[in-house]
Amino acid sequence: MIYTESIKLFDRAKKNIPGGVNSPVRAFKSVGGNPLFMKSAKGAYMYDVDGRQYIDFINSWGPMILGHAHPEVLEAIKKQADDSTSFGAPTEWEVDMAELICSIIPSVDKVRMVNSGTEACMSAVRLARGFTGKDKIIKFAGCYHGHADCFLIEAGSGALTFGEPNSPGVPKAVANDTLIARYNDLESVKAIMEANSGKVACLIVEPVAGNMGCIPPAEGFLEGLRSLCDQHNILLIFDEVMTGFRLTIGGVQELYNVQSDLVTYGKVIGGGLPVGAFGGRAEIMNHLAPDGPVYQAGTLSGNPVAMAAGFTTLTILKNHPEIYTELTKRAEYLAKEIQQILESKSIPHTINQVGSMLSVHFSDHPVTDFNSAKNAAGETFNKFFHHLLENGIYLPPSAYETWFLTDALVDSDLEKVLEVVGSFEV
Repeated sequence: MIYTESIKLFDRAKKNIPGGVNSPVRAFKSVGGNPLFMKSAKGAYMYDVDGRQYIDFINSWGPMILGHAHPEVLEAIKKQADDSTSFGAPTEWEVDMAELICSIIPSVDKVRMVNSGTEACMSAVRLARGFTGKDKIIKFAGCYHGHADCFLIEAGSGALTFGEPNSPGVPKAVANDTLIARYNDLESVKAIMEANSGKVACLIVEPVAGNMGCIPPAEGFLEGLRSLCDQHNILLIFDEVMTGFRLTIGGVQELYNVQSDLVTYGKVIGGGLPVGAFGGRAEIMNHLAPDGPVYQAGTLSGNPVAMAAGFTTLTILKNHPEIYTELTKRAEYLAKEIQQILESKSIPHTINQVGSMLSVHFSDHPVTDFNSAKNAAGETFNKFFHHLLENGIYLPPSAYETWFLTDALVDSDLEKVLEVVGSFEV
């Protein structure tokens, strides 16, 4: 299929934008082909510059949980924009948003607004280091927490080795303070903590992984992390940039009944606008400037338009918990039916699904961590992606990304997906 206008725009973009895109995954390098440029979206559908409609399973990488251009969210944005898009001074929206988040999340006494998930995770780690007086952090292979230096580290040859930078520009000294564990493997975490006793400030984890495809925590994994962190006096940070207010109104902490010391947010809390946040217990958060010595700042943090969009989105979700029930039901149905279709075609696969997040891994073994995710058949996913795209279904353009469902989907959308999957051949 020829995407004439998208190809023209991509050619223009490559002259003045590195790689022609402002975030690498958009370039389609993982799946091949040219990226599509979008012009508009409404509800569950996006429309590209060539006028084609797509059922959207990216949903701006999660925040469009209510659907694109939701009328109440748009109204809040327009009303605030009429009063100005930014002040560089406090507004009531910031107070409203902080009160709402703290009223929903039991582990959060105070919250600081920022402008992205990367900034939220970076700031939470800095706060953890400042609060504990320790330097090292533990993260998991395959979990992504944004592009701050300390997160762009890959695992060494074993659980106890130092990581190596996997991006030029990241100093090796930074890598030395980042320890890599295996997701869903408590023994690897325990070994690292014991080998670095008294040196680790925090452990940061996607409690439901979304950046190696959707991977749920194994039974007892999150509880085990909480216990190990308590034993070793290490702060536990849940990166809920993807899962916060998406899986349930209380996110993973509610879903699995495990509380973290600090939590990071993004995506949904902006209602589609650029927003992030991090929060936790008052005794920790009070170490932030201006109350404490740990510096963090942002000129546009708490932007009133973004706060208006996010507050409206969260209020709708809080007042309508049935949205989560319906989203989970639809995701479970989609996962079950796709599994039956692929089984009937003898195509090796495993499907992971938690709430409104799911992934199809073309693998004949369970996908529980980064190693099992990267050993899946990427070439099969690439064919699958393009087959669905050509038939009007827009998936994330990478086997390592998660599908996100929106409340705007209707039954006929799901049936179209199943029909197209049914015509897929390897």
